[in-house]
Amino acid sequence: MKIKKNDKVIIIAGKDKGKIGKVLHALPDAYQLIVEGVNIKKRHQKPTKSNQKGQILDKTMPIHASNAMIVDSKSGKRTRIGKKLVDGKYVRFAKKSGALI
Repeated sequence: MKIKKNDKVIIIAGKDKGKIGKVLHALPDAYQLIVEGVNIKKRHQKPTKSNQKGQILDKTMPIHASNAMIVDSKSGKRTRIGKKLVDGKYVRFAKKSGALI
């Protein structure tokens, strides 16, 4: 998977299309991402102690990685990712501007 944790991504499909957020977790086995502020669901929580009330929490759920693209640091638009060899190490770069990620 080309998208990693802490990358800035834009959502290109689904109910949150157009939103931009930071990747909180990458789940490469399931090819999914958890993106800050995207795909928020309501989850009910039972009280854990006798004097505590139950509550409804907003939880960020995973989305498929194909529905997100990296945001280019120079132009601020979405871009594809490439790999190239720099000083004996492979680095990711934005194909639109050529900037390293």
